Amino acid sequence: MPFSTSTIGAQTTSEQHTTDARWLMAYAGSLGDMNPSYMDTTQEIYAHPVFPVCLEWPSILATRQLAGAGGLTDQEASKGVHATHDLHIYRSIRPNETLHTHARIIDVQEIRPGAACVMQIDTVDLADQLVCRTYQTTIYRGVGVSHDHAKPGEAAPPLPSQVSDFEVDRVIFAPVAAQLAHTYTECAHIWNPIHTDRAVALAAGLPDIILHGTATLALAVSGIINQCLNGDADRVRRLGGRFAAMVFMPSDIELQIGKADRGIIAFRVLNAQGQEAISQGFLSYQ
Repeated sequence: MPFSTSTIGAQTTSEQHTTDARWLMAYAGSLGDMNPSYMDTTQEIYAHPVFPVCLEWPSILATRQLAGAGGLTDQEASKGVHATHDLHIYRSIRPNETLHTHARIIDVQEIRPGAACVMQIDTVDLADQLVCRTYQTTIYRGVGVSHDHAKPGEAAPPLPSQVSDFEVDRVIFAPVAAQLAHTYTECAHIWNPIHTDRAVALAAGLPDIILHGTATLALAVSGIINQCLNGDADRVRRLGGRFAAMVFMPSDIELQIGKADRGIIAFRVLNAQGQEAISQGFLSYQ
């Protein structure tokens, strides 16, 4: 069934999370990132910059109900593909915080592969101060769009210009362990069976289980922070990219990092087949 533009402006209910040191450490540990800023509890630790995806997952699941209200069947809604990610970080997340997250559909577009749903996902603290905001595009392949006189959609912020063409400054190869999707699933609290259950992955038309796009992104961000920012993740203010090719396990990925340009580091990630698993990648820092 077509995805209705009447869903523009629809919002999920708020999801509450309480962070603790164990969760923050587990997330970084699943990535093999032992940066003391995430791990050394003899000092004040904080979350890996990609950790907000853990808080956002329940709200993303809830948008499937909004998609259903917009005309999609449960089967169509469950096959949405995470296509782009643009995370804005206003401050680092610390242990023992109570945070609230909700998602809002800001645009529905008809593109060649199907319907593209653009979401704005906000996480705030108890003082209602914005901690992070993500703009995420989900593509529902083979689904049309019905234009039902909704208010005009809102445009997500443009990507940094540096991502369009950059000179590779350094290359890092990173192993992707056979069990990474399973450990990432449990440590991130992100349960999508195509990443861990081979029968489900095959039924979905995939050749095997695949690594989460956010896990691939987090591996790349870890590499950039440790190689280019001397491990100081607290400097990161924005990151993202476009998810394209699949990453299988076990395998190796290739992280191609550009030269820093006006506080932006552009990058891309290639899978073991030489395909761009992440294109137009970027990390902004102060």
